[in-house]
Order: sequence, then structure tokens, then C-alpha cells
Amino acid sequence: MGRHVVLIEDEPNIIEAIRFLLTREGWTVEAHSDGQNAIEVIKAAKPDLVILDLMLPGKSGMEIIKDLREQEKMTELPVLMLTARGQARDREMAEKAGVSRFMTKPFSNTEVLAAVRDLHAQANQA
Repeated sequence: MGRHVVLIEDEPNIIEAIRFLLTREGWTVEAHSDGQNAIEVIKAAKPDLVILDLMLPGKSGMEIIKDLREQEKMTELPVLMLTARGQARDREMAEKAGVSRFMTKPFSNTEVLAAVRDLHAQANQA
């Protein structure tokens, strides 16, 4: 049961907070702050989970999730989307595109940790 996450987030404070939180829980966290090469990064890393910001420089999280779900071996990869945009329309679009879980900013460490644990457990039951 792997514990490797790719985090694609452009806010340094959020990167460090999530890295600290998940590293304490035994996860290896690979962080990137640009969406441009996200698919290549994810394919190369072969993570157990992706945490993805919606609004990124280079390529949006929505574009990334759509591209990711088109990849043969990435259709079931758990993806937690983090965003400051919490409107129902944003959530619906993300879920339609294949996001596993949608979480709005600001969020608590407890929320993130619970979502990561839950998504990881679900992926390992499949």
C-alpha cells in the first residue's frame, strides 16, 4: 500500500502546510507549483493520490483533471481538488471531469487529512 502524493499547488504556504501534515502521516509529498507539465509529472511519479489546485499558472486544475482522466492508467487515480472557488457550479464541473473529492479553501488540516485517508482507503479497496 503506497503513500506517495503529488501536490500541484501554487501557494507556497499551502504547499508547506500540506507537506508537513502528510509527511507526519508517513506520506512522501512531491510538490509542483505550475500546471503546465502536470500530466508528465504525475505520469512519471506514479503517485497513489494527487492533490490539485483549481487555479494554477500554465494550465488550470480543470484542464489537468480532464487530461488525466484521458490517460489509460490514470482513470481511477484519486484526485483531491483544492480551490478558493466554492460555488456549486465549480464543484459540479470538477466532479463531472472526474475529481474524486472537492474541497474549498480555507480548509482545516483535519479536513485534508480525513479526505486523504478516505481516498487512499477507497483506492486500496478497489
